[in-house]
Amino acid sequence: MFTVSDRKNFDVSSIPDQSGKSILITGANNGLGLRSATELARAGARILLACRNQDKAATALEKVVAVSPGNADHRVIALDLSDLSSVRDAAERARDTAPVLDVLVNNAGLMAIPFARTVDGFEMQLGTNHFGHFALTDALLPSLMAAPAPRVVSLASVAHRRGSVDLDDLNYEHREYDRMGAYAQSKLANLLFSGELARRSERAGGHLTAVAAHPGIAATNLFDSMVPPIPGALALTHLGLKIFGNDELGGALSQLYAATMPDVRNDDYLGPNEFGGARGPVRRSPRTKAAADTELAAGLWEKSVAATGATYEGLSSL
Repeated sequence: MFTVSDRKNFDVSSIPDQSGKSILITGANNGLGLRSATELARAGARILLACRNQDKAATALEKVVAVSPGNADHRVIALDLSDLSSVRDAAERARDTAPVLDVLVNNAGLMAIPFARTVDGFEMQLGTNHFGHFALTDALLPSLMAAPAPRVVSLASVAHRRGSVDLDDLNYEHREYDRMGAYAQSKLANLLFSGELARRSERAGGHLTAVAAHPGIAATNLFDSMVPPIPGALALTHLGLKIFGNDELGGALSQLYAATMPDVRNDDYLGPNEFGGARGPVRRSPRTKAAADTELAAGLWEKSVAATGATYEGLSSL
């Protein structure tokens, strides 16, 4: 069996048969989410594409259907992670559509955008990347816990290394806003969430596996907000990202591994480790001291419960 310690590289041909499995992917209309959706559908899974932009989602659905080997009933679920009412509505539709959900891939995210707030008043990057997924995961627990071996995959980033989580000012109500600092905080929050979810699942005697993944440096549209409006700058940026990092498919390999491979362990953190984590084969990756801080993770969890109302009462094994 191929494992992350093997010398050979994991690629899409290594994905085990996913027939009979239902997988929900947030942000599946483009980038890493769409790459993951198409490859998992190609492997036989039924995909629920949870997306904010419904026009792009419809186009993405066509691509997913086109590569499916069978007649899987792929669906689009309308989801705006920056609005908790939308998160709750999306989860209800997803539970009705997939009473048994094998994998949730918390993929969607924003990166280094100008300061903004969500509908519920959270700083936009933390609100979308962390709070939205925190609430969504809780709301999908009935479907996840009905699966024989459910997984929650959270997409983190090498940017978590420069992140710090300020439990007293998560939403930049008092400190000066820094767009990359806010992004790094949200990615550190993703790692802290995944680790705490893994520990709480174990303590509850549950059978849910929580795992985090990072894509290295991947040429996706996440970087577009940082590119100056100069003719040719966007194309040049994406070319540079592909040269020094990964293309979209290469970036998606870590979360594909996390979602499908049999040797994945609870609280794993998977991604490339070469060139500072920019690229390379999927391996177990190091995390910072802050990302491994169980007290910080527990504190963030409690703050997230208070902020979103998500209780995770359904975490114990059925």
